[in-house]
Amino acid sequence: MPYQNSNQERRRFLKLLAGASAIGLMPASLPSRAQTRAKVVIVGNGAAGIALANRLVQHLSADQIALVGSRQRHLYQPGQTLVASGLWKVSQVLSTTEQWLPAGIKWHQQNANAFLPAQQQVVLEDGTKLSYDVLVVAMGTQLNYTLIEGMEERLIGQHGIGSVYPGPEGALATDTAFKQFMNKGEGKAIFTLAETPIKCAGAPLKMTFTSLARLEQTGHRQAYDVNFATPFKDRLFSIPVYNDFVMERFGDQGVDIADQKTLIGIDPTNKKAHFSLTATGKTRVEEYDYIHVVPPMSAPDVIKHSDLVWNQGPHKGEWMAADQYTLQHPTFPNVFGIGDVTGIPLSKTAASVKKQVPIVEANLLSYLNDKPLEAEFNGYTSCPLITGFGKAILAEFGYGGKLLPSFPFISPTEETWMAWVMKEQMLLPAYQAMLDGKI
Repeated sequence: MPYQNSNQERRRFLKLLAGASAIGLMPASLPSRAQTRAKVVIVGNGAAGIALANRLVQHLSADQIALVGSRQRHLYQPGQTLVASGLWKVSQVLSTTEQWLPAGIKWHQQNANAFLPAQQQVVLEDGTKLSYDVLVVAMGTQLNYTLIEGMEERLIGQHGIGSVYPGPEGALATDTAFKQFMNKGEGKAIFTLAETPIKCAGAPLKMTFTSLARLEQTGHRQAYDVNFATPFKDRLFSIPVYNDFVMERFGDQGVDIADQKTLIGIDPTNKKAHFSLTATGKTRVEEYDYIHVVPPMSAPDVIKHSDLVWNQGPHKGEWMAADQYTLQHPTFPNVFGIGDVTGIPLSKTAASVKKQVPIVEANLLSYLNDKPLEAEFNGYTSCPLITGFGKAILAEFGYGGKLLPSFPFISPTEETWMAWVMKEQMLLPAYQAMLDGKI
């Protein structure tokens, strides 16, 4: 049954939320129109690239802006956990790229094949070289399923394998695989976590919580063995207050937590998972009836094989280099990164994109006008952490683990029906307003 709250709480929340939403949808103050004929190329036509294009056309002529990316469908990725949990339909997370694009910009409907930042060029798949004055990279993450031996994306939905990440079809297949597991009436489920940075770091936890809720609804929760494997020591989430909550709640719900344990291989035919045990250096093989796979992630190969990748530090060779505050490339000042592709802390959520887009907008215009880059990203990340059907925690935080709550009437550390409504009903309209460049 959904989490129950008082009628008084419902009325108060909806009244306050209406006011807060109206404020949130008002356009932010914008710099004056730039006096320049500079060419801006945005590589990546997901949420970050589209939102930035819609803001830049308010300052530059549309013919100064080019968008690069082959994706024809637009995916509301925060909704994929709801699809995989049997709560939303695939159609609710799908739209078209074209419907969000500002009129007049040039959309190159192919992907980037190479970056030549020293020559200020991007090479497309057909060999075309696009020259730019400013480049913005918004390419998102690459899902590296094949780094798990025996695992391929096409296996999702088969052999008891689920994974929420690839897209709405993968999310639906995950839902199907879990229903088949439930219908057995008993069995072992394993939920995993990758040791690399991942987009929506809370998604593996959400999938575990919603799966537990579904098992509890069967009335036979005790018949199912639920396990969670994390590569880290005593850590499921990077922010201590939320980590402590999840660890305690999983304990209360009978989840067997195994730390320093990384999925390295899978035998789908025999439903066996291979894990590396950091503490002992050994490998363990476990049987499963259902397994939720979180793949290792990185920037796309085209970034990793370019001069835009970090060449030092913890993200060396894996993620695009960018200053964590200005989002400017440390070597090529006319290049900016935005969204999941960057190797900075706490950047891989749609909420981070919402905060980063105005930062890149302001700093890009400052760069074109030979002014200091004064806009700074504070690491803001929001993760509506679903803890069951009808309840969630609206986790909002930034660099250093500092809590950054947006709504005074929603506690950032307590699970509430209000946070559930934010996730299930309110975030999609706000996301769409972001795509349109309105917030």
